[in-house]
Amino acid sequence: MSNLPVPPKLQPLVDYLNGLTARASIERLQELLAASNATDEDVREFIRFEPGHYQRNLVAIGPWYEVLVICWRSGQRSPIHNHAQSTCGLKVLRGTCSETYFAHSPCGQVVALSTTEKHAGEVCASEDEDTHQVSNLQAPGTDLVTLHIYSPPLRKMKKFSITSAAAEDWVPPIVEFAHGEGI
Repeated sequence: MSNLPVPPKLQPLVDYLNGLTARASIERLQELLAASNATDEDVREFIRFEPGHYQRNLVAIGPWYEVLVICWRSGQRSPIHNHAQSTCGLKVLRGTCSETYFAHSPCGQVVALSTTEKHAGEVCASEDEDTHQVSNLQAPGTDLVTLHIYSPPLRKMKKFSITSAAAEDWVPPIVEFAHGEGI
């Protein structure tokens, strides 16, 4: 677990997640995130950006969950991926999140189906074989900050390309912070 304390507005959420004895349902994660009144200001200690790619910042972790603040600069995207036996709930804390949904074509390649935008305060979720990509497509200089819950913790997923039918296993990196680290 991160050495930083859980932000007070996230503590009730983390208390609930600490009581899990099995994977949380997609509906429950959406309810929890929708009910949370946490803002980007509440998680400011976990807001860190990486110039070359989005950054996954650990807030809390337990046997059946992990909570992350993910920070995206303009133009940054996740790979096209699924959640391989994990459920993910996402709440936008700052900016506009673009989520593109994909299907697998008869030849095995992925094809984009649609893109939706989620604004600050809005929630979305996916699980298992749902294939998607999350992006910050806002104007340069406009950041995106999202709060994610994965249940169970996301340790491996499939990453896809629009130019190949081959999928590869991918382990997303997580950054942990300690007290005293500057913002």
